[in-house]
Amino acid sequence: QAILAPPLGLPQDPARAAAARRPTQQHRPRTPCCCRGTRAMGNCCGNRPEDQADKDEKFGNGSKDLSEGPAAKTRGCTDIVWIPIFAAAWVLFLIVTFAGMLNGNPSKLYSPRDFSGAYCGVEENWNNGPNLVNTPTLSFTMNVTSTVELLMKQAVCSAPAAKVLTEGNSFFDPLLETQEERDAYLCNCCIQPCGGCDASIAVEDFTDATALVDTMQAKLAELTDFSNAASLFSTGGANGEMFSTSAFWEEATKWFNMVCVTDCSIDYTSINGSSDARTFTYKPPPDFNLYPIWMTLLGADTSNTMATKVTQLINQSFTFKALPESMCPYDPEYCVPFPGVQYAELKGSSLYCTFDFAGEVIDAIGDVAASALESVGVTAITSSATEELGKMAGDFLSAIDAFIIVSVLAFIIGIVFLVVLRFTIGICVWIAVAISVLMFVVFGALVFVMSIQCSGAGIWETGVQTSVAVVVAGTTAVSQTLTGEEVSEDCTGDCQDYRGIQKFSKNGLSCVTWDDPSRTRMSQYSSTAYPEADLEKNYCRNPYKANDTLKHDTIWCITSDELVKWEECYPIGVIIPECDDGHEIEPEEWRTILHYTSYVIWGLGGVWLIIIICMVKRINLAISLNKVAALFLARNPHIVLIPVVQAIVAIIWTLLWFLSASFLLSQVPADYTPTASYATYTEAYGTGGNCTFWSTITGETCVEGTPGMCNDQWPTGDVWKASAADCEWADGVAKCWRCSQPRYAFDWRFWVSFFVYLWNHAFNIALGQILIAMAVSLWFFTKNEEKGKLGLVPKALKIIFRYHVGSVIFGSFIVAAVQFIRYLMKYFEKQAEAQKNRIMVYVLKCVQCCIWCFEKCIKFLNKNAYIQIALTGNNFCTSARKAFFLILRNVIRFGTLAALSGIIHAIGFVFIMSATVVVGYFLMREMHDDISPFMPIVCFILVSYVVAKLYMNVFGLAVDTSLQCFLCVEEMGLGQDCVPPVLANFVKQQTSKAAVTAQASAILPAQTSTASAEL
Repeated sequence: QAILAPPLGLPQDPARAAAARRPTQQHRPRTPCCCRGTRAMGNCCGNRPEDQADKDEKFGNGSKDLSEGPAAKTRGCTDIVWIPIFAAAWVLFLIVTFAGMLNGNPSKLYSPRDFSGAYCGVEENWNNGPNLVNTPTLSFTMNVTSTVELLMKQAVCSAPAAKVLTEGNSFFDPLLETQEERDAYLCNCCIQPCGGCDASIAVEDFTDATALVDTMQAKLAELTDFSNAASLFSTGGANGEMFSTSAFWEEATKWFNMVCVTDCSIDYTSINGSSDARTFTYKPPPDFNLYPIWMTLLGADTSNTMATKVTQLINQSFTFKALPESMCPYDPEYCVPFPGVQYAELKGSSLYCTFDFAGEVIDAIGDVAASALESVGVTAITSSATEELGKMAGDFLSAIDAFIIVSVLAFIIGIVFLVVLRFTIGICVWIAVAISVLMFVVFGALVFVMSIQCSGAGIWETGVQTSVAVVVAGTTAVSQTLTGEEVSEDCTGDCQDYRGIQKFSKNGLSCVTWDDPSRTRMSQYSSTAYPEADLEKNYCRNPYKANDTLKHDTIWCITSDELVKWEECYPIGVIIPECDDGHEIEPEEWRTILHYTSYVIWGLGGVWLIIIICMVKRINLAISLNKVAALFLARNPHIVLIPVVQAIVAIIWTLLWFLSASFLLSQVPADYTPTASYATYTEAYGTGGNCTFWSTITGETCVEGTPGMCNDQWPTGDVWKASAADCEWADGVAKCWRCSQPRYAFDWRFWVSFFVYLWNHAFNIALGQILIAMAVSLWFFTKNEEKGKLGLVPKALKIIFRYHVGSVIFGSFIVAAVQFIRYLMKYFEKQAEAQKNRIMVYVLKCVQCCIWCFEKCIKFLNKNAYIQIALTGNNFCTSARKAFFLILRNVIRFGTLAALSGIIHAIGFVFIMSATVVVGYFLMREMHDDISPFMPIVCFILVSYVVAKLYMNVFGLAVDTSLQCFLCVEEMGLGQDCVPPVLANFVKQQTSKAAVTAQASAILPAQTSTASAEL
């Protein structure tokens, strides 16, 4: 212009000046596809008058704008310094892994372990454990202590034994010399109501010693003589239904010991004639409250004819046959076979045994019943085994073939869902909207239920007791209305002054008359014996005398049930009685708050519904963006190869990492758990407190738990009880409780390996995100008639791996670091939980919640930063900043799309995961019906979650990238040549609004100039 300008003072030629202002052909900027044929708002590609700050935040011209499209040649390498850092992390990971393989033993994570934690097939076990090198198979023997405990109580607490111990006769004094000992015996046996019992022992009682001895000998003969095995599991046997129903087998872990034996095919009946067979004579554990009573009866003077039959019973009938030490290298107590129960291998090469009834038992109870009971027993045992991480890992390794097949099926299910989603996207969005409203309804109902929930009582138990109380109160009210009588149900303290007419126990058992002459049970309670207690008819009362040492704390009655002699009652009108442990949420003010909170939540649901109605246009935009994503997937189906490859890489990486980490996990230090013995279970295992979150908030008094010596750190060890012969004695106190080590432990090497795992996993996800974002960007800014003709994935791969791998590594490092800190806080929480430090547990839970929220924000910002990198080619930090400001400028749009897309993602996760798990379960039962399906199903859930996450990332990223591309078109004022048709109307609307605004802005200066000229 300076060259073409006329000399100073001469007039300028208009044509010459116009030519000077018009750019030459070689310097004219290339018009992008969206600007060809259209000049939106009077300017092309965003040449709008804006201030510099606005240009820095919004899409605009320059070296990093979209005038040349997403694949502009102005890109350069970004964040390359993170590439060598990532390589160094891999080197450290390999060093740690190879070092761990030298001393690790992954078989410890899944090898069989007996009741004491010793490994089967191992010669030297921890803490001088048994030599099990010749017994590699885990089988089961009778837990004598648990099996005969009820029979022992029935004998020791029977009426003949009670008479010998507490009453005596004219010839012999009672064996218990002091009243304190007698009271302790009566309370321990629950013969009389006392604070330590809530009902009598539900066993048959006997009137004389002969009946006691005959019955007990018949019952014990079925347990000690293999020839009586058939009657043991028959309802017609001496033990009745104790061992013949599924209830017994559902608690198989209670009645059996896990021991290591030579093999599963041992013929247990052969010990009858074996020369090296052993015997075991039962005694209660030294720390059991009836142990002194047992020893007193056992040591009774033989001249005491009153005690002779009871003494002979416990001295002769409680002797069991045990396996030889060559078959079962433990004390005889742990090697007593269960009559009629044999075992078979789970599979040909398995080291685990399963239940298999003997032939005579099957003949007695039938094939169907035997198979059912075997199945229940196997389920109970395998369910118990899955409580250990190592055993679960073994189940996973055993089912690795099913895992691989299910992983492939998960890919196919994901593709099916994407195809279905393409045709049902509109329905899915509105279903998602309906679900969001429904969530308020459901959550409000949940809070309402929590406001009335009791602690320690299940839903069924609370329902039964409440139903009984309602029925009794209703019938009583009707009866009193008809008769015109009114009886007070009030009582104070321990309710000794109760004079109401309640005649049902708390569980609905009817009460018997106190003065019924035909009643033989608890005959010491009558109106004659307790004249001041008003023992009228069969009404509940709390009778005791002032000098009685055994007193109950509420009303009770003698029930009509043959097994439950007595049980507590509630006064009529108490519909929801106070639970023994209080309510689940204390105090009452909090329950009231929750009650009204439920109504607030339902009100918010109504407000949310109104907001949805007001945001119909934005929801329609979200639907259109989802349709754009569906259209992108329909025209570029090969894009699903990205999550497929990601899933394969993720699965291979997870398997390799798990195998490498197993060497590190299996290295438990020898001093991890103490080797000493302890006098009580509480000392070894600790105590559980009754403090809750609400008691912490309100400052209510509660009992704090204390850690045990065996489980004061996490992973926690376990506790087991040694036999009486192996107990250590100190100052007359038996120390029988010992510790066992956990299968796994953590050290710094594991944490290094775990961080590298998280980093690589995050890198895998981030790489897929930026590749999909790059592909969608290239597709979006291509002319509509040319969409689908370009190879998007190869071009996206070339751009990302050439320029932006460093940025992907940087972004994934940030995510991995936040995740690692969160998992570390979880580890500290487990340590605090092991230490019974509930305050620190709650603090760490809150910290984890905050970190989790921060992690979600980081992931959301990273995802949009990757989209910005794909669009503009900036480095990670710059792209994150631009993405942040873009979200701020369009917060409502992002919020609406995120809310709806989140629920759509939930639908996708439910579809893919549920379908995969269902298919995997049935496949698992067909291929491996001999192992617990718990751990394989957990793995199916995990792999289906990973696959669902990867597949939904494709669709979600396509939606998010389409939104940013739409905003780019909107902010830069681009044309509609490249805008997908489903978004054309929205672009027209924005263009019309902008044109009207621009026209109004242009008219005002023109009017101002005219007015100035006229002046």
